[in-house]
Amino acid sequence: MKIIMLGAPGAGKGTQAKMISEKYGLPHVSTGDIFRANIKNGTELGKEAKKYMDQGQLVPDELTVKILLDRVAQPDCKNGYVLDGFPRTIPQAEVLDKALTELGDKVDFAINVDVPDENIINRMSGRRACVTCGATYHVVYAPTKVEGVCDKCGSNLILRDDDKPETVKARLEVYHKQTQPLIEYYDKKGVLKEVDGTVDMHEVFNSIVSILS
Repeated sequence: MKIIMLGAPGAGKGTQAKMISEKYGLPHVSTGDIFRANIKNGTELGKEAKKYMDQGQLVPDELTVKILLDRVAQPDCKNGYVLDGFPRTIPQAEVLDKALTELGDKVDFAINVDVPDENIINRMSGRRACVTCGATYHVVYAPTKVEGVCDKCGSNLILRDDDKPETVKARLEVYHKQTQPLIEYYDKKGVLKEVDGTVDMHEVFNSIVSILS
């Protein structure tokens, strides 16, 4: 079962990917994690990616797909995997499809966690992070015992720059321009499934489970 998670930043697709991974015993493959692992381990692909990253450039799609295919060729992915954070654009999806087709493989499900922009802005601007231990909270959904103070280490909490409403709006604009077209792309391939991401995360997960089973 090869699953791609789609959804705007802050829609909760990463959380759902982890839950799918745990329930079905499938690796949760996040492109960010793969890049970091390759760079840390000094692999040839990692060195190549680092060259671009050090110059502040995006890693080319072909190289990203190479690193991804290297990861999904590992024994733990033989029964499938959950892709989180890739593809982000139509060209990336096409490169991935071509590479999978050459391996006699394909994507089984593209699950879109659908949440309106307004909900995402409210959701993300309520996040708080601990300056010391990095623990994260939410003023509505996961508040601390004492307002503004971390439950774990007692340090102060902050609203991170990337969770500020103006930053979230800018990220959503990029998402609508670059990533949202993937919804139509996977719909045409007949693998798109949509779930309502505005409800409780366990309800979202139950919807996903009913799709997968």
